[in-house]
Amino acid sequence: MGSTDIALKEIMTIEGALGVALVDVTSGLALGILGGGRDLDLTAAAAGNTDVVRAKMRTMEMLNLHNETIEDILITLSGQYHLIRPLTSRNGSGLFLYLALDRNRSNLAMARRQLQQIERNLDV
Repeated sequence: MGSTDIALKEIMTIEGALGVALVDVTSGLALGILGGGRDLDLTAAAAGNTDVVRAKMRTMEMLNLHNETIEDILITLSGQYHLIRPLTSRNGSGLFLYLALDRNRSNLAMARRQLQQIERNLDV
């Protein structure tokens, strides 16, 4: 089992995790998916959230925020949190982690911290 598979399994142990995907920002394709289901199509979420990441990157460029990096992007829904975390490692460039959390069963601050730690150790 590769590092990606282990990382996705570890992410799914985060309290309230509904699904996770490792996504290529260039193509919008999910390179790995775990969780999800009938009510959470992670393939569609990967493609849609690719547009979110690209839009934020374009906005940062327009604002001349060249020295800034995206730590994460949070989308808050009435029943879910959606976390998007671009990978920062050299070989992870152009990839992001997408995590959907059940809002009633998760601690957002802890989930962000755990996702950061897992991302830091992920070797793709």
